[in-house]
Amino acid sequence: MKRFVSLLVIFTLLFFNAYSQKKSFSVIAYYAGDANQIDTYPIEKLTHIIYSFCHLQGNELHVDNSGDSVTIRHLVGLKKRNPNLKIILSLGGWGGCAPCSEVFSTAKGRNEFAASVKHLCEYFQTDGIDIDWEYPAIEGYPTHQYLPDDKKNFTALLQSLRNTLGKKYEISFAAGGFEKFLHESVEWEKIAGLVDKVNLMSYDLVNGNSTLTGHHTPLYSTSEQIESADNAIHFFDSIHFPLNKVVIGSAMYGRVFTVYNDIHNGLYQPGKFDYGISWRNIDMDAMKQKGYVYYWDDTAKAPYLYNKTAGKLFSFDNEKSMALKTKYALAKGLNGIMFWQLGDDKPEHGLLDAIDNALHQN
Repeated sequence: MKRFVSLLVIFTLLFFNAYSQKKSFSVIAYYAGDANQIDTYPIEKLTHIIYSFCHLQGNELHVDNSGDSVTIRHLVGLKKRNPNLKIILSLGGWGGCAPCSEVFSTAKGRNEFAASVKHLCEYFQTDGIDIDWEYPAIEGYPTHQYLPDDKKNFTALLQSLRNTLGKKYEISFAAGGFEKFLHESVEWEKIAGLVDKVNLMSYDLVNGNSTLTGHHTPLYSTSEQIESADNAIHFFDSIHFPLNKVVIGSAMYGRVFTVYNDIHNGLYQPGKFDYGISWRNIDMDAMKQKGYVYYWDDTAKAPYLYNKTAGKLFSFDNEKSMALKTKYALAKGLNGIMFWQLGDDKPEHGLLDAIDNALHQN
C-alpha cells in the first residue's frame, strides 16, 4: 500500500510539473503586418506578439507613423480575446538599427532611450521592449556601424532599461543563432539577470549572403553544417546561461537557393540565395508538379525540396519540424518558441497550429 501511495505521489508530481511547464511555455510571434490582417489568426494560441518594428529618432524609441500607432492599439485590444497576451514593442530589425551603435555608446543616449521606452509602454499600454540590434560588435547590415565597444554598451543598455522599467515590463532581445554572434556580441554572464527572454534567431543560418546551400532553420547540426538551434543551446548550456530564459526560433517562410552542383540532392553545395516564400503562399502540390522532390533530413530534423532539373533547393520549416522544435524546447526546459513572422503563416491549419498541437499532445 505504501509503495502504491509513493508511486501515486510521484506520478502526480510529474503530471503537475509537466502541466506547469506547458502553462508557462512562451509562444511568441513577431508581427510585421497591419491592424486588419492579425484578426484572421488564432491569437489565443500565443502568449506574446512582438510588434515589428519601431526605430530610433534621435535617442528615443519612435513609432514611425499613424498606421503603426493604429496597429499597436489594435494589438493591445486583442487582450479582450486573450487576456494573458502580452504585446511587446521591438526596436530595429535587419536594416533598422543603423544609429544603434552610436546612440547606445553614451549614458545619455541609453538613458534617454530607456525613458522613451517607458513612456511608449505607458502610452500604448504595452508590456515591454525587444531589442533587435543586428548586431552589436560584429558586422550586420551593410554600412551599419559596429565597434568592439558595442558589446559592453549593449550590457549597459540592458542595465539602463531594467533600471528604468523595473520589473513591471519585460525586456528581451533577438540574438543571432550563429557562432560569431554567440561568442563575440554579448556579455552573457552580465546580462542574464537583466533580461526576461533571449529570442534566439535559429533561422537564416543559411541566408542571403551564403555561398553554400544548406538548412536555413535546422534543429540539429550535421557533419556538414554546425549552425543549428541545438548548437546554440549547447553553447548556452556550456556557459551556464539560464535555459529558462532562452526562446528557440523557427520560420514561417522558406528560402530558395540556386545550386551549382547536383550532389547530395543539392544540400551543402556551392550556390546562391534566390528568394523567400511565405508559408501561406507555399503550394507543395504545385512545387512537386514543377519538379521539386520532398526530402526529410533526419539528422537535422529539417525538410527540404530539391529540383534537380532547375537546380533549385528550397529550405523551410513545416508542421513536422515545427512540432519537433516545440517538443525540444519543452524537453530542454527552454522558455518557449518564437517565430518570424505571424503574417507569413496560414491563418487556418498553419504552423502556429502545429506548435499548439505539439503542446497539447500527451
